[in-house]
Amino acid sequence: MKRLILEKHLRAQGCYLDREGANHSIWVNPVNSQTSPMNRHAEIPYFTAVAICKQLGIEIIRKGK
Repeated sequence: MKRLILEKHLRAQGCYLDREGANHSIWVNPVNSQTSPMNRHAEIPYFTAVAICKQLGIEIIRKGK
């Protein structure tokens, strides 16, 4: 899955980019204050995208999206 598609989904769910770490971007869900790191590769495996959504407590992204 393209990283940009996942980022668009995270923003649509109300999450925002908090900061850039050394190797990861840190995303935050302001509703429940949960955070999740996301690597900066152009392609992110689907199971990783699902894990990020679960960590943030948001709707799971669909594979065909």
